[in-house]
Amino acid sequence: MLTLTQALYDQIVAHARADHPDEACGVVAGPVGTGRPERFIPMLNAARSPTFYEFDSGDLLKLYREMDDRDEEPVIIYHSHTATEAHPSRTDITYANEPGAHYVLVSTADTDDAGPFQFRSFRIVEGVVTEEEVEVTP
Repeated sequence: MLTLTQALYDQIVAHARADHPDEACGVVAGPVGTGRPERFIPMLNAARSPTFYEFDSGDLLKLYREMDDRDEEPVIIYHSHTATEAHPSRTDITYANEPGAHYVLVSTADTDDAGPFQFRSFRIVEGVVTEEEVEVTP
């Protein structure tokens, strides 16, 4: 199960809304070994595409160095789908390389500025996708 605060949930959804019609992407880091998402880190979709996201390689290297310096790891890796449901695509599954992370997808398809938004979390390990419950706390 993924547990995150309402504030983090709202930040992820706001980023998905702001980048629409392109896919948004980012990371929520947390202390190593805790599984606790704490620090919201929106990233630039280097692909600038409504159907694909890609972290800029330089930004990603900088992020991992920063997380290492802060004894953090990626707890959530998120992105949005702008025209489809919030479920990992084949490409998403292929690029999922953090077996300990929660992969969050937000769908902005068929919504207006106020929502509703699909917000779903998955574990993706060696190509196997498992949906998990999401608990939002105050």
